[in-house]
Amino acid sequence: MKDFRKFMRDNIVVFDGAFGTALQRRYPGAGTLPEKLNLTRPDIIARIHREYAEAGADVISAATFGANAAKAGDMSDDLIRAAIKIARSAAENRFVALDLGPTGQLIEPLGTMSFDTAYDVYKRAVLAADGADLVLVETMSDLAELRAALLAVKENSDLPVIASMTFFDNMRTFTGCDVTSFALTAAPLADAIGVNCSLGPDKLVPIVEKLVLLTDKPIIVQPNAGLPDPDGNYSVGPEEFASYCEKYVRTGARIIGGCCGTTPEHIALLRKIADREKPYPCGYKPFSAVCSARRSVIVDGVRVIGERINPTGKKAMKEALKNGDEGYIVKQALEQEEAGADILDVNAGLPEIDENAVLTSLVRLLQRVTDLPLQIDCTKPDAVESALRAYHGKAIVNSVNGDESSLSSILPIAAKYGAAVVGLTVDEKGVPDTVERRLEIARRIIGRAKEYGIPEQDVYIDCLTLTVGAQQEQAARTLEAIRRIKSEYDVRTVLGVSNISFGLPNRKIVNTGFLSAALWAGLDAPILNPNIPENMQTVAAYNVLSGADVNCAAYTEKYSAIELTSKEIRRAEHDRADAGDNDLIYAIRKGLPSAKDAAAKLLDSGIAPLDLVNGYLIPALNSVGDDYEKGILFLPQLISAADSAKACFDEVKKRMPAGSAKSGDTVVLATVEGDVHDIGKNIVRTVLENYGYNVIDLGKNVPCEKVAAEVSKTGAKLCGLSALMTTTVPNMQKTIGLLRRDCPDCTVMVGGAVLNEDYARKIGADYYCKDANADVKIAKHVFAGEPLDLPRLTETV
Repeated sequence: MKDFRKFMRDNIVVFDGAFGTALQRRYPGAGTLPEKLNLTRPDIIARIHREYAEAGADVISAATFGANAAKAGDMSDDLIRAAIKIARSAAENRFVALDLGPTGQLIEPLGTMSFDTAYDVYKRAVLAADGADLVLVETMSDLAELRAALLAVKENSDLPVIASMTFFDNMRTFTGCDVTSFALTAAPLADAIGVNCSLGPDKLVPIVEKLVLLTDKPIIVQPNAGLPDPDGNYSVGPEEFASYCEKYVRTGARIIGGCCGTTPEHIALLRKIADREKPYPCGYKPFSAVCSARRSVIVDGVRVIGERINPTGKKAMKEALKNGDEGYIVKQALEQEEAGADILDVNAGLPEIDENAVLTSLVRLLQRVTDLPLQIDCTKPDAVESALRAYHGKAIVNSVNGDESSLSSILPIAAKYGAAVVGLTVDEKGVPDTVERRLEIARRIIGRAKEYGIPEQDVYIDCLTLTVGAQQEQAARTLEAIRRIKSEYDVRTVLGVSNISFGLPNRKIVNTGFLSAALWAGLDAPILNPNIPENMQTVAAYNVLSGADVNCAAYTEKYSAIELTSKEIRRAEHDRADAGDNDLIYAIRKGLPSAKDAAAKLLDSGIAPLDLVNGYLIPALNSVGDDYEKGILFLPQLISAADSAKACFDEVKKRMPAGSAKSGDTVVLATVEGDVHDIGKNIVRTVLENYGYNVIDLGKNVPCEKVAAEVSKTGAKLCGLSALMTTTVPNMQKTIGLLRRDCPDCTVMVGGAVLNEDYARKIGADYYCKDANADVKIAKHVFAGEPLDLPRLTETV
């Protein structure tokens, strides 16, 4: 029973059920850090563990979910040691898992906690967990935080580690991470991956069905027993819960258990399923893909890698890198994205700069402003590792070559972080003259990559683009090498296309001709400038002629309204990009730092401060909010846009006449008593402040009486309450009751992951807010009488 990896391979594994809700039933006074009971009431903790063990759980999760240093401070180590000891003694002959939950803070750039700080929090927890058999990293919504936890486990122990995120019914997490990006990023770092908590067992079926196709790692599923009513009773009983878990197993899941609301009775039925079922095949077939935290790119056809963030031969980019001109770099990234690039190459190879620091900084900058996956273009091991550590997704590393020193230094790093890798068909002997020599080097790279655990699908072979003006015969050899390598291996191919025409006039003519030939030879990932329309036209034409663009749909959509002249195409494809950071609304929508300067420029030109707010800032935020509601944009873009707008608003306030703000437009916000999760509330505060409202933020874990007293003192007409934990919703209901008694004229809006509209109605709220944009709409209605498209849940007083 000590080899969990083997046990997981051979069996259907049963985890225990909900700890928090079980504790709440037995000990309602557990408080905001129930893990303290590991020291003060170990008997209660042991009893819950023992009941789950007796119900048939193979794994008991120690009471350490919130015992990390970010929440428990200096008590963290003692709480974790005690928890492991209690679980071990209470459930003999069971596996004991160190249970790691979120820190309660967002990682940069979404929040203020650095990746390194989060890593240190989890490292400390791992080092304190002597005696654990495995680690469960669960209920994660931020892929950056999940990576910090997984790396902390892998680098500081040899324990098996399971990664589990919580998804909404749009198959994305709170921060916008999609299921595919999660699987691509987490699977290389974890021994098993999966989903827990969320909205109930029925909502997880499509997620499980997708996960089993995305990885060959075991899948864990730990659903809630539905959602609770105001009294804390959950809607899904043991039999119904077990029926869904049986479906998960037959879909290919290997590990089943329960989250909020599940009981020993639920787990006892899962034990019966595990005893009668054997592991089912998962249906996974290897495929090529890369991703950011919110966008995955499956490389099953032509995928364009944008080449512009590279100083080689680009004077303006060279100066931008030397001078730290983020605005220029961001503009290049966004222009390439809008022109149709699928992946962005990122290169900081200048002798005058610290390549390690600048490359890592570029990765952090770019993943803040674009969802496109990145290709880390560097051959220095320390810089590659630093950049990959900062990247929250699955990247491509460009590159290794056939030289053993390159292979042995870069491949282990790529394997560690689960990155794909470009292999150049060149070695210590130089550039091969023949097709056979290129194939020989390619085979060497593929073989060495496999030794490090990098599959063929994650190897991108570069058969070299040599200058046709100097070595004309090499163009045909490159094309032949592509054809040969694609026929022998399941690798992908990549080429820097524009090298072909160096030194020739009218280079686009040669470039597009070579690009077309290379695509027909089997080129998967051309590295090119997508801002040159002829490049993207060639790709579009190939997709039509090869059948990849089914019914010519993409081609028709893009080119049907464009006259077939280079000038017209260029203008049509770049209208938005040409606006760039000179357009304030565009800059806010994209979250650009230049928004502040654009706002200052408009104000200096004579536009009135309130006209800037009404004509630019509010329309921009409304546009972002609408796209967020539609699922076009996600939380990181919402925060970036809010940050840009806030910087603009700071400029407005400098020029705002005294007394122009409405004194009555005050909103009181609070995370209710017992709840320490304030991410959502903080986002609402930022967005409301950007709209000019006076926000009084009472913080988290706020007593009911304090909320009512503050609303009464300030005369606030609007109060917003948030809760993330099911166990704290009764305190939200109590707070609303006090507001109704003491502040009857105050409108109450509520939000949080555990709420929905029906639940909000039951606890007496006036409005349910599914996102920050809804809060703004309600504020406009309350203070300015603007029409509201959200239902009022209570009778108007």
